[in-house]
Amino acid sequence: MCGINGFTFSDPGALRRMHAATSHRGPDDQGFFEVDGVSLAHNRLSIIDLSPGGHQPMSTKDGRYTIVFNGEIYNYRELKSDLEAIGEVFHSSSDTEVLLALFARHGEACLPMLNGIFAFGIWDRDEQRLTIARDHLGVKPLYYHWDGERLLFSSELKALLTHPIARELDREALGLYFRLLYVPGARTMIASVRKLLPGHVATVQRGEFSIRRFWQLREGEPFRRYSDAVSAVRDGVVRAVSRQLVSDRPLGVFLSGGVDSSAVLGVMRTLTTGPIKTFTVGYDTSIQPEKYNADADLAARTAKSLGCEHHAFLLTPAEAVAHLLDVARHMDEPIANHIQSSTFLLARLAKPHITVALGGDGGDELFGGYPRYWWSTQIDRMRRLPFVTNRHVMSFIVGTLLGKPNDLPKFLSQPGLERHLAFVAQKEDSIRRIVKPHVLQADVLRETFAPYFSEAWNDVTNQLMATDLSTWLPDESLVRSDKLTMASGLEERVPLLDPDLVSLSARIPSAWKLGNKKQGKRVFIDAMRPYLPPHILREEKRAWLSPMAKWIRGPLLPFMRDVLSPTFVEGTQDILDFEGLNKMLEDHVAVREYALNELWAAVTFQLWAKAIWKA
Repeated sequence: MCGINGFTFSDPGALRRMHAATSHRGPDDQGFFEVDGVSLAHNRLSIIDLSPGGHQPMSTKDGRYTIVFNGEIYNYRELKSDLEAIGEVFHSSSDTEVLLALFARHGEACLPMLNGIFAFGIWDRDEQRLTIARDHLGVKPLYYHWDGERLLFSSELKALLTHPIARELDREALGLYFRLLYVPGARTMIASVRKLLPGHVATVQRGEFSIRRFWQLREGEPFRRYSDAVSAVRDGVVRAVSRQLVSDRPLGVFLSGGVDSSAVLGVMRTLTTGPIKTFTVGYDTSIQPEKYNADADLAARTAKSLGCEHHAFLLTPAEAVAHLLDVARHMDEPIANHIQSSTFLLARLAKPHITVALGGDGGDELFGGYPRYWWSTQIDRMRRLPFVTNRHVMSFIVGTLLGKPNDLPKFLSQPGLERHLAFVAQKEDSIRRIVKPHVLQADVLRETFAPYFSEAWNDVTNQLMATDLSTWLPDESLVRSDKLTMASGLEERVPLLDPDLVSLSARIPSAWKLGNKKQGKRVFIDAMRPYLPPHILREEKRAWLSPMAKWIRGPLLPFMRDVLSPTFVEGTQDILDFEGLNKMLEDHVAVREYALNELWAAVTFQLWAKAIWKA
């Protein structure tokens, strides 16, 4: 993992300011490439080939192509063998050299050949063309600014803001953030900065800028036999974990109490010798400690059963608060997830022991782990009953029989776009209490998500999962993991998001994934059964719970009142309704309502405004 920066003009001082802004991403080495037409910089975190042979920026022998690359190409050895068979000569063991040689021979056509996580920029001297690309699932971030004449790009948004570009807020992104707690798609909160979407490549040449897609998840031909799907998943996970163990630095596992990271660890156990280092986080709290540390306790049991060297960290309220401004600074974008301090400090705990951590990210989106997927199928079944065509009948069933009166819009929603928004968006009435009226544009949600449903899949529930894979996963979950681990110069890998495994998962009928309301991912659990300890197999699906809602009513209350003051940071008074916010805070404290999501969205936005927007 590394940090990459570049632009299509010359300015040595500006390049080094960008480079300094991302220095935490690559503490092992640095390099610069500056010629007429392009400037490139690289912060190196050495993972594969620790020698100077992996130094970047790296150029081909003839000097035509020069690369800055962040990530790992897991199949680089196979690609290297193929290239050597046709006469290519290599001078290092670096995957960067392989990627550069592959691009020199095939151009953009090499991108579908890659199995890995990557963001890179390649300068073609002869064609005077700069190419930037981002991996299939968006594991590695890539931001850019195009002003119609010049392109700037970076691993982190804050590096682009070292240039004198406008910091005007994107008003549509603002509305998306408060409705979803993150900003999906190409937008960022800064109107002049965009994200290159996962599976996309962009070029700038002679003043023309264009973007193209090189990979897209398709539904595919469904499996016919359940046993075939189980075998394919098992083989796919083992191949993915095996690929991602390639490293010249120490590896470990970020371990939760769930099936996904436990499966990754179980497979890793069969592929390696010696103790594996595992890391988890819990909470130092007197409030329901058994509830908030159930995940950490399960992780400890799993680590012990597999003979691991386990490291656990307990987060205190004081530590959570002390690091939140740093978290906002590293995140670049406001993402209202209250476990961010946990991830940030977990990476800091792990860094003295390992440089690479494997995690279980993506299992829920691939194999139907979230309860909303199961509920969506139940809604469709219910709506097919002849007596459930009347709104009043549905209201009685949902409110009285199921005890979910607030979920009526979900049960009334049509499959596809409407159903997806009913489950993922925050309640409009609550959000309107904390922001000014102009913030929430009525049609921005539908416009943002409609493209993901423009072609209906035969399996509508799998399409919901695919939409999460394309939006929530890269723009909330993966960017959070990347930024908060790279803050400590630590790389997280995600074997379950191997592109081959992702494509395979889309061919598995959703009915084989969902199981029941209490435990989804049936096909995945059956596939991983030989690798999972018995106590994990008995567990119900649980979210990673934190006591933040409780802490807001106690030790975090002074912090909340300070941050939710209109004087905390300049510029947000026209966005947030501070009177409504503080009324909501007091109601939450008095247990008249539960408002963690709304309050944390506002707090996160305030911290981001101070750390990034107004910095």
